[in-house]
Amino acid sequence: MDTGDSSSQTTKKKPEKKKKDDKGKKEGRFRWAIQVFFISVVLSAVLSLASDQALSGAGIPLAFAVLACFIGLGILFDIIGVSVTAADERPFHSMAAHKTPGAREALGLIRKASKVSSFCNDVVGDICGIISGSTAAIIVTRLQEAFSLRSVVISLAITALVSGLTIGGKAVGKTFAIEKSTAVLQLVGRVLHLFSRRK
Repeated sequence: MDTGDSSSQTTKKKPEKKKKDDKGKKEGRFRWAIQVFFISVVLSAVLSLASDQALSGAGIPLAFAVLACFIGLGILFDIIGVSVTAADERPFHSMAAHKTPGAREALGLIRKASKVSSFCNDVVGDICGIISGSTAAIIVTRLQEAFSLRSVVISLAITALVSGLTIGGKAVGKTFAIEKSTAVLQLVGRVLHLFSRRK
């Protein structure tokens, strides 16, 4: 008789524990969404300001250089975001045991893969895409002024170029990230290790 009562109590406790875990997960997601929002706003403002300062009074070659930087930055962070989700922890456990610089930092990134991937691919990637678009619009305007043209061909050509470089670059970057995820995270870990030592 006693065993029946105890088993019924344990079955009651399990759903309660599950409810608490689900509630904790929902609160964690909500908190992360708020953090991402504020990070996105601040980072977007900083990168937009940097872009405006670089393009202020700049010629067409420098404007193309700024555009290339933002496209490259988006591709770079896309590679990091994919590498984090594709990487295996085991090589970094071995590196950490041998006290290899950056191994612990790389493990930390892998253990927070969903958040790191969201930040790299969604936050930085989308912001770079938006700024690349606005930079491309400035280049189109300056090219039209330089050649005294108001043709839609220039706009289409620049837009196609930016889209092709961004999409093509990310496609190549994803393949590289999956195949070389350990090497990518090892390098990122070393960079983070250097910054942590300077603090």
